[in-house]
Amino acid sequence: MLQIGKIQTLEIAKETKFGLYLIDPDGNAKECVLLPKGETTPEMQVGETVSVYIYRDSEDRVIATTKFPPMELGDTCILTVKEVNNIGAFLDWGLTKDLFLPYKQQTRPLKAGQQILVALYLDKSSRLCATMKVYEYLKNNAPYQKDDRVNGVVYEIIESFGAYVAVDNKYSAMIPNKELHKNLRPGELITARVTNVKEDGRLDLSLQEKAFVQMDSDALIIYRELMKSGGYLPLHDKSSPDEIKEHFQMSKNAFKRAIGRLYKDKKIEIKSNGIYTVK
Repeated sequence: MLQIGKIQTLEIAKETKFGLYLIDPDGNAKECVLLPKGETTPEMQVGETVSVYIYRDSEDRVIATTKFPPMELGDTCILTVKEVNNIGAFLDWGLTKDLFLPYKQQTRPLKAGQQILVALYLDKSSRLCATMKVYEYLKNNAPYQKDDRVNGVVYEIIESFGAYVAVDNKYSAMIPNKELHKNLRPGELITARVTNVKEDGRLDLSLQEKAFVQMDSDALIIYRELMKSGGYLPLHDKSSPDEIKEHFQMSKNAFKRAIGRLYKDKKIEIKSNGIYTVK
């Protein structure tokens, strides 16, 4: 059976002036697809097999190509936007016919040159299209464990839950709200730490290091800011989480741990109106 959006190894059934007609050796012999003459080589002979990608050309005909795009049906991948109009966007995926991203499948406004994460699906007319609504296409069998460092792209932010991330562009993960101590935006590339692998295989992430590691770097950030400010900052362990987050991009707990370390090391004094460097 010929499968649109898949790489298949097919048998060369017939040669014509237009190219080679291919069939699935295990399928219906009457079902064939053309590999255009411009993509054939002298080594391709009737009875031999060839690996091809099946898609629809600009005239909506099912056709084969030896050029393999970076994704098959159901996969996710980062692609570049080539053009945007009032019906959707067109993405560069290495084939002559650009990949169509319908307007209804976009999750935010786009412009040419942007790189975006998309999934590949078949629409109701069996045409290959892209969607930015990738949640259901991401895999939940990531080869990572708690405390591993991972790279990913933020593809959606829901204020009541957190930031949704595609680790390695294909594994499902989330940064819960309680771990969002800096502003992120969709499309942003991040490095994070795995804090939990859920029963369903999805990952929870944090932008912070483990507490005992993060404490030293947080303490350094605070101390440098103190020095820049002339040895005083109007923040202390009673300051609100929002004030601390706005100033240092860290949680209140992280801030308290850090100033506790600085106090223990006799670097600062903690007073009711803020923190001071020790002179």
